[in-house]
Amino acid sequence: MRIAVLDDWQQIARKSTDWSALMARAEVAFFDTAFRSEDEAVKALADFDILMSMRERTRFPASLVTRLPRLKMFAMTGRRAATIDAATMTARGVTVCNTGSADNGEGTAELALGLMLAATRRIPAADANIRQGRFQDGVPVGFVLSGKTLGVLGLGRLGSLMARYGRALGMHVLAWSQNLTPDKAAAAGAAWVSKDDLLSRADVISIHLVLSDRTRGLIGAPELARMKPGTILVNTSRGPIVDENAVVAAANSGRIIAALDVYDEEPLPANHPLRTAKNTVLTPHLGFGTAETYALFYRQSIENVLAFLDGKPTRVVS
Repeated sequence: MRIAVLDDWQQIARKSTDWSALMARAEVAFFDTAFRSEDEAVKALADFDILMSMRERTRFPASLVTRLPRLKMFAMTGRRAATIDAATMTARGVTVCNTGSADNGEGTAELALGLMLAATRRIPAADANIRQGRFQDGVPVGFVLSGKTLGVLGLGRLGSLMARYGRALGMHVLAWSQNLTPDKAAAAGAAWVSKDDLLSRADVISIHLVLSDRTRGLIGAPELARMKPGTILVNTSRGPIVDENAVVAAANSGRIIAALDVYDEEPLPANHPLRTAKNTVLTPHLGFGTAETYALFYRQSIENVLAFLDGKPTRVVS
């Protein structure tokens, strides 16, 4: 039995948990770079019986799944993955299993806080100056967050955490989403406002929405134009919620500061305009990727594979 551990981009899989029980029963190979195309993925994975993937990394549409006839089991991490066609796998007799989650969104929410602080005080630019032998010259002046307004788009688990962080910093917190009510907003310590009101009043806007047909492209050029000059836009949710081209243009013009952890295409292409855009703070989709989360993901994935090998699959996705 051959098993492929995919998407180990931070080369953390081996260190996250004990693989000995699985390695005693199967050949295990680790892949620490992204596939450049579907053809490359097929060539690399055609001889494997079981695939263990990391959420939101390699995409598995039907076009790829149908080209892997040897595939018997697919172990995904997290409870859901929009990039994986589990229905096609199930229809082809592939057992699909998932895992739980190690936290309640703290990792992603804390990264959003970090991006907000880094953008506010221009920490990346200051760090680059120091490393280049300079000091304060050329580093833009930041501002104090206390007394400023934080706008939270999406006040679920992660958005509520971000609202709490904002209040701890002395910020006024506004919130909006399609289903949010004034009472629910108040319970999370935020004031409900319309989307247009939030966009025009907030000094920092943090996105915490699930990607769907309703939220895809939610922040485009018209929405960016409503924001105050110098607004910080934080996105740790999903890249397609914002129009990347519009964000690049707004950041380069100095209208906004974009603090992003997620992108339309991941890994972000080497020639992507965001890599050279002004007024940006960029991280490589680190939100959920904490030591605690990786430890649970890999431990439960191994449990799932061992259960499958024993003929007693667990955590099966229906």
